[in-house]
Amino acid sequence: MNILILGSGGREHTFAWKIAQSPKCKNLFVAPGNSGTAQIATNVNIGVNDFKAIKTLVLEKTIDMVVVGPEDPLVNGVHDYFLSDEALKHINVIGPQKAAAQLEGSKEFAKEFLYRHHIPTAAYDSFTKDTVEQGFAFLETLKPPYVLKADGLAAGKGVVILNDLEAAKAELKGMLIDEKFGKASSKVVIEEFLDGIELSCFVLTDGQSYKILPTAKDYKRIGEGDTGLNTGGMGAVSPVPFATPSFLNKIEERIVKPTIEGLKKDRLPYVGFIFIGLIKVGDDPKVIEYNVRMGDPETEVVFPRLKNDLVDILMAMANGTLRDIDIEIDERAATTIMLVSGGYPEAYEKGKEIKGLELISDAIPFHAGAQLDNGKIVTSGGRVLAITSYGKTYQEAIKKSYQNIEKLHFDKMYYRRDIGFDL
Repeated sequence: MNILILGSGGREHTFAWKIAQSPKCKNLFVAPGNSGTAQIATNVNIGVNDFKAIKTLVLEKTIDMVVVGPEDPLVNGVHDYFLSDEALKHINVIGPQKAAAQLEGSKEFAKEFLYRHHIPTAAYDSFTKDTVEQGFAFLETLKPPYVLKADGLAAGKGVVILNDLEAAKAELKGMLIDEKFGKASSKVVIEEFLDGIELSCFVLTDGQSYKILPTAKDYKRIGEGDTGLNTGGMGAVSPVPFATPSFLNKIEERIVKPTIEGLKKDRLPYVGFIFIGLIKVGDDPKVIEYNVRMGDPETEVVFPRLKNDLVDILMAMANGTLRDIDIEIDERAATTIMLVSGGYPEAYEKGKEIKGLELISDAIPFHAGAQLDNGKIVTSGGRVLAITSYGKTYQEAIKKSYQNIEKLHFDKMYYRRDIGFDL
């Protein structure tokens, strides 16, 4: 098969790494890709939302399957674009159609889905600039901390948690009236704060049946001890030590099954990955959010633990035969540590040469914001590299990642030294 992956991050490098291992993959293309995908696939300089250019590429290279990495093209209807085009509709697209992608595209849509299908989640209400006064009143009914979420896609930065009521009101005004996140915050969801420890659950579905991948936990805050601004993720651990068999059973019965049934009842066409952001409150799981793709950097610890041929799984998802697949998982733990540009998640510089990659041993460097420039690998984004290692325990795996990070350098390189600290 000829396969195209859309995206350019660590998640897409991990997809490419796993797909390239399959004897069923003949030619592998990544659009736009990065310096890591360039080593194992053919990068094509096309944006993930340039559907016309994607069509031209797919027909020119006789692509059989398109695997969509990020959420943007899914929310913008890339799957629907293929289905509505005579020349493209026979090509398998892994990722939900636009209607179902609203689970990530709109926080309000997701909350309504959760309530409608009696899936445990935080109490909430949503507001626009016309109802900002009601929003202030709703905040007054809640106990701190206050959780405000931009309704639309805000590149992982649209969630704000504040302890002070007046600060929360100011933030709500900033989002709605001052358009802090542009169109993404034309509507804002305010939620009750759930106190607990977070984890991620990854589900594969062909629209009828489902399979559950290993759990993972990522670390969103830039600072050690989970302090400072939210990022796209600073590291991840799999499996999650506190996710006991009985807790995993609760996740499946109370959350995964009603989610898949809900998609069917609501006629939301879904072939792809469902990433369920969960929080363990007491002994019970509750849903924080849905994402309609794999997580990043969680993919960098989940896929390395998957023993199956990924192309077999993707084909089963596309063909509606997922129930026939037995998911096989590596018993070892996997961890990843993210190396980021100095200043991230705020302003940062690009174009810094990355040195030491050839010295990495017993770990896998997944490239994220990194590109080839005149034969050198240089930084091109905020999150630059994810260093993934295996271990008998997550502590052993983390130690290996940190040992390898010591061999790497780029100007103003930063990483958290406490991944796994809360486990």
